[in-house]
Amino acid sequence: MLHCLPKRDGKAFFRRFSATIYFAIDKCKRLIDFNISINTVSILKGKIMFAHIKGILDYKHNDYLVVEANGVGYKINTSLTTIEKAGAVGDEVKVYTHLYVREDIMSLYGFVSREELSMFELLISVSGVGPKAAISLISSVPSTKFSLAVITDDAKTLTKAQGIGNKMAQRIILELKDKIKKEQLVETVDDSNYKSTAGAGNSKVSEAISALIVLGYTPMEASKAINSIYQDDMDLESIVKNALKSLLR
Repeated sequence: MLHCLPKRDGKAFFRRFSATIYFAIDKCKRLIDFNISINTVSILKGKIMFAHIKGILDYKHNDYLVVEANGVGYKINTSLTTIEKAGAVGDEVKVYTHLYVREDIMSLYGFVSREELSMFELLISVSGVGPKAAISLISSVPSTKFSLAVITDDAKTLTKAQGIGNKMAQRIILELKDKIKKEQLVETVDDSNYKSTAGAGNSKVSEAISALIVLGYTPMEASKAINSIYQDDMDLESIVKNALKSLLR
């Protein structure tokens, strides 16, 4: 037979229980924060999210790196381009990361540039595109050419990646162009604070802004970067490349 606790005992139990939970959460946070060289750690819906991991390159494989930070070795799945750019074993490396979580899997992906990370996160947001296909694309198509392929409907460039057929390439272009349009509608630029002077009404400039949005930049950031480097004799690819250099300074 079950017996209800007296009201005051129930309250006391609840206070003790709450204090125990608070102590446990605080201790977990302290353990996470303790002497670990990770830029940003937050707990969101039970998952630990890493903005980037900085440490010593301990091992390189053809599809992942192991980075050691304060005695912990992080296996980071990545692209061929990041493996090539990461340096030699023993070098210090900084990897921008994404924790991929599904019901039956938790894997860490990372890249040496924010552009590749943005490309990865955009790709896995497309229906039917998983991390493996995203990594294949990033390894085969440079981020600048990828963004240009999306905004110019160039499916052929995307199909250069292993495992990316024409149907998937068309889906990637369709869904990402839709995302770009929504982002451009959401972000409004206050002309009293900023006025773009780069090729007003020029379709190349509009396409270049869209290409930079594909790489994770806001319409404002993209417009300012293009405004700082634009020249009338530049082709679309040159505008995007030079704007990227400006953004990375």
